[in-house]
Amino acid sequence: MVLVDSNVLLDVITADPIWSGWSAEALQRHLDAGPAAINAIVYAEIAFAVERIEDVDNLLPSHLYRYLSIPREASFLAARAHAAYRERGGQRKMILPDVLIGAHALVAGIPLLTRDQRRYRQAFPGLTLISPDPGATAAR
Repeated sequence: MVLVDSNVLLDVITADPIWSGWSAEALQRHLDAGPAAINAIVYAEIAFAVERIEDVDNLLPSHLYRYLSIPREASFLAARAHAAYRERGGQRKMILPDVLIGAHALVAGIPLLTRDQRRYRQAFPGLTLISPDPGATAAR
């Protein structure tokens, strides 16, 4: 199982001209192995693009996506990662959604399928990422 970042899902849903190819291929490879995980943050970021909850549920059907609650340990880890970000000079006062997503994957012990490596690698060096090659920027 992998936790899927919303950027991968949105690439596929919106047919992103640059990333939809990579995202669709990577997502399908993991869905072929069984359900993928999403959490409240990912759900909310997908829901932002639609009008009705039924539309989100159609985009993220329960036979393909397992909804996991974010454990309190992940919330704590996200807070610590955000504190470290602030100590490095970061200006955002609120915890970034990506920090909660990364902390959740790390605490759950599952890889994160994302194309946004930089923030995750910096905040959670031990997190297993499934992402495009660092130099990749074009659709495949």
